Amino acid sequence: MDQRNILLAALSEADGTLLEPHWEAIDLPVGLVLAEPANAIGHAVFVETGLCSVVSSLSESGRIEVGLFGRDGMAIPALVLGSDTIPHQVFMQVAGRGRRIPVPALRAAIAQSPSLRDLLLRYAQTFHVQVAQTAIANAGATAEERLARWLLMYHDRQDGDDLPVTHEFLSIMLGVRRPTVTVAIHTLEGEGLIRARRGRIRVLSRERLEQAAGQAYGPAEAEYERLIGPLRAPQRMLA
Repeated sequence: MDQRNILLAALSEADGTLLEPHWEAIDLPVGLVLAEPANAIGHAVFVETGLCSVVSSLSESGRIEVGLFGRDGMAIPALVLGSDTIPHQVFMQVAGRGRRIPVPALRAAIAQSPSLRDLLLRYAQTFHVQVAQTAIANAGATAEERLARWLLMYHDRQDGDDLPVTHEFLSIMLGVRRPTVTVAIHTLEGEGLIRARRGRIRVLSRERLEQAAGQAYGPAEAEYERLIGPLRAPQRMLA
C-alpha cells in the first residue's frame, strides 16, 4: 500500500509487516499537542498530512520554534534514541492525519530489525541538523531570510503553493515581533516572491524564494535527501 509519509514509504516489506499490527490511524487537528516538556511520551506519531511544530519556551510570555516536520518524519525522534521525554512542546500547526504506534511496540520492532533502526536513526540525524540550522539562522540571518526559509520548509511538506498561516503565528515561529514579520512579508511580496492574504501566503516563485533565503535554507534539506530521499515528491506519495 502506498504511503504518504516518506519514512513509512521507505520501509522494507519486512519492516512494514513487522509494524502493521500496531498502527492506529488518527486525526491530527490544529493545536493537538503530541508532547509536553518532561511528560512521558506514549506513542510515536508518523504524520501523513499536516504540519507539526517543535517549540521551546523562552520565558513566561515567549516561545520560538526550534524544528518542524510533516510527512517527512515522526514525533518524536528522541524515542529512537532511548528517551521517553523531551524538553519541548510538540503540536500540530496545520491539521492533518497520520498513524501512531505505542512506544513499546516501536522499540520492540527496532530491536528486531536493524534496517528499521537504521532508517529511524538516519531520520533523527536529519532532524538534529535541521534544529542546528534553525539556531544558525536565528543567530545570523535577516528576518526576510528566516521568513523565506520557514516558508520553504512549510512548502516542502505540503501539496500546492497556498500556505495557511497568520502574521501572529509567524512571529512565534520566528521569535520576532509581529511588526517585523509584517515588514518581512511586505518585502518578499514586493519582490514578487509571495502573495499574502489574510491568514494565507501563496508561493509565487520557489526558485527566487530559495535565493532570498540564502544560506539559511539548504543544508538540512541536503542532509535529508542524502540519508532518506527527496522532501518534495508529492506525486510519489499520493495514495
